[in-house]
Parts: sequence; structure tokens; C-alpha cells
Amino acid sequence: MATGEISEKTDAAGLAALIARAAGDGGEGKRELPPVDRWNPPFCGDIDMEIRADGTWFYMGTPIGRAPLVRLFSTVLRKDDDGKTYLVTPVEKVGIRVVDAPFVAVEMNLSERDGEPLLTFRTNVGDVVEAGEQHPLRFVIQGEHDELKPYLLVRGRLEALVSRAVMYELVELGEVCEIDGEAMFCVRSGGQRFAVMPAEELGTLSQ
Repeated sequence: MATGEISEKTDAAGLAALIARAAGDGGEGKRELPPVDRWNPPFCGDIDMEIRADGTWFYMGTPIGRAPLVRLFSTVLRKDDDGKTYLVTPVEKVGIRVVDAPFVAVEMNLSERDGEPLLTFRTNVGDVVEAGEQHPLRFVIQGEHDELKPYLLVRGRLEALVSRAVMYELVELGEVCEIDGEAMFCVRSGGQRFAVMPAEELGTLSQ
């Protein structure tokens, strides 16, 4: 095992301290997001950390109850083109498990910009993201009950699952619009239209 490699024996607080030191964070004041996309450290294996579908983080089977620790971990998350999610510092990269999406959108605000609707979301780890060209919404319908699951691109390849309560607010803003000659149920934000589903299939959604 390389010097400084994270081991399964490291507790969550120790892991956070290592990440904070490697990322150059003094732990005081507002942090800017570390440039994880520019770091290319060696892969040091997987650790027993999991982000559940409801956004709860677990380390070695135990929930991480301290919100500051979770926020710190979230700033060094990266999803690579292999489809896996990692904690990345300048000195090492370790794999973690993500059940659904790494973040959950827990609040939404509707405003206007240049006469167009603007949807701003807040995630469970404190990201504030405006849906638009750089942060698109996508919609998945799955399961035997045709459950609608909206996702918002937060950064890189990392998405937030829109919580069920917020999803209901989002769908209330939907409208029928024509996209590529087809009538689609869609939502608008930041000058963009995001297709939810064909308008004729709207009645199939679970209530």
C-alpha cells in the first residue's frame, strides 16, 4: 500500500482530514470547489463508502451524521468516463459506491431572467444550481409503476436526483410544447426546453 493511501481502517473524520489537507482547505470560511477534473492521481482502490438513493452517506456501514464532513467529501467527488464515482485529491483516487445519484435536489425556486422562467435548485450538500444549457434536466420513467425521476446535472458528470416533493413542484410547471415536430410535455428554464415525455403518454405517470 502506497504511503498516505486511504485504508479501510481510516475513520470518517480521519478521511476528511486527509482530503482537507490534500485539497489545501484550511477548514475556515467559504470554500471554492477544488479542481478535481485537473487532478490525475493514482488509483488506490475502493473504500467502503456508499451514497444511498436518499442522499445519505455511509462509511463502513455507518451513516455519516456530520453535515460538514459530507459537504467536504462532496467537493472532491468525480465521476469518470468509466461510469464509476471517486473521491479525488491531488495525491490519490479512491472508489466509492453510489446507489442512484450522488446528490439530491431538495429545494427549487422559480424566478425569471430576460422574461424566461429560471429554475434554481439547492442540493442536500449545499450546491445551488440554475437549470439551463450548462446544467440540463433529464427525465427517466422506470419501474412497473412508471415512476418519473428527474435528474439535474450539477457539475462534471455528477447529477442530483430531484426529490419526490420537488418533483411534484417541477411537474406542476410543465407545459406542452413542440420539439422536432412532436408534442412533448416539457419544462422550461434558462432559455432551454427539457422534454419530460410525449404529451400523449402523460396519463401513464404514477400519481
